[in-house]
Amino acid sequence: MYLTGSSKVNEKQHLEIGGVDTVELAKKFGTPLYVLDEWEIRRRMREFVGAFKELNVSFQVAYASKALCTKAICYIADEEGLSLDVVSGGELYTALSAGFPKERIHFHGNNKTLEEIEMAVDQEIGAFVIDNFYEIELIERTAKEKGKVVKALIRVSPGIEAHTHEYIQTGQEDSKFGFNLFDQAQEAVKRVMQSKQIKLLGFHFHIGSQIFDMEGFDKAIERIADFYQRLKEQYQMEFPILNTGGGFGIRYTDEDQPLPIRSYVHALVEFVKNHFNARNLTFPEIWIEPGRSIIGEAGTTLYTIGSNKTIPHIRKYVAVDGGMMDNPRPALYQAKYEAVIANKMNHTNTEKVSIAGKACESGDMLIWDIELPKPEPGDILAVFSTGAYNYSMASNYNRVPRPAMVLVKDGKADLIVRRESYDDLIQYDLVPERLKSKKMIQSK
Repeated sequence: MYLTGSSKVNEKQHLEIGGVDTVELAKKFGTPLYVLDEWEIRRRMREFVGAFKELNVSFQVAYASKALCTKAICYIADEEGLSLDVVSGGELYTALSAGFPKERIHFHGNNKTLEEIEMAVDQEIGAFVIDNFYEIELIERTAKEKGKVVKALIRVSPGIEAHTHEYIQTGQEDSKFGFNLFDQAQEAVKRVMQSKQIKLLGFHFHIGSQIFDMEGFDKAIERIADFYQRLKEQYQMEFPILNTGGGFGIRYTDEDQPLPIRSYVHALVEFVKNHFNARNLTFPEIWIEPGRSIIGEAGTTLYTIGSNKTIPHIRKYVAVDGGMMDNPRPALYQAKYEAVIANKMNHTNTEKVSIAGKACESGDMLIWDIELPKPEPGDILAVFSTGAYNYSMASNYNRVPRPAMVLVKDGKADLIVRRESYDDLIQYDLVPERLKSKKMIQSK
């Protein structure tokens, strides 16, 4: 059994996280329930920052808020000295509502709307990460109208495919993200350099997610260094920032073997030094954007076990009170997870079962073929490594309210996202007067 962060088995033989009994959490806050280990979040943030400080280089660690964006998480990221990567007006608004320093916000996205760009320009955020030619036009026009000069990086596709799931590869040439490094990027630089409203700081790339092998980063940085060299020759200037993105892998199951955070950072710095020094380029300030690798393993989702169904000689299905509504990743990516029965931590695994969600979809399966103690109605199932992209991608499919979220640390549990109610589900529903009138006539 693999427990992360401050998780352990307590004297009641229950799963405990952050000094809090998860069975008691389920009783108090209900299920499904997202549980975040604050100590583990902070530890990982500090490890990223500390690894750069060891090497005495200029850097920014920007938390990729798409992994999990709440006001409380923004507060923690700010306290730990991180910057913030946002990809939408909603994430930007959340950060601003949390009082996150504007100058440490970086705005990503392949189709930023005019309204989103206007909000970001008004707030004078730290940097845009420009993704396409249309965005250059929008930013330039908006900044000119508002009398502003904005800072920006240009996102490029270095033509490197990470060894990962095809749906989450983003650095190859055939991608919706960024400019092709070998022709489009050159034109993008030309247009931005001609603009009086945009100050170009450098370049950004992101080669994928759940990366365990650093070879892809080495090859990508080599190509980027060549690009920086060509630009230096063309413009007689150097760009001070290189953003190498994120994508550092985490452990979901025994199949995953992530590198220590320190190893990821030290390898990146070494690659940049090698390739930039070889071309007589000034060593740039390095920005990175870890999201999953900070928040993923810090999250656990608690469910209450309900019905079961045994198909002789095939399998036993055990259903929980959540599913693809609060965790769509297994359906989207065939993502794998590990789990325990939180109230039976001292029991021996005796059955192989498959964990089914409650959505009206055959594909709503959270875990296939897991060994557990005999699952019974009312037991609490704890699914590990659910901090990243679960809440972010949650939905109200089947009109199921989204779960609550608690932050646990030092024996305390604080609610940071309240559970949605049925009233929340219908709060935006409108009924045309003609339908109301028709119903009133029928009732008479």
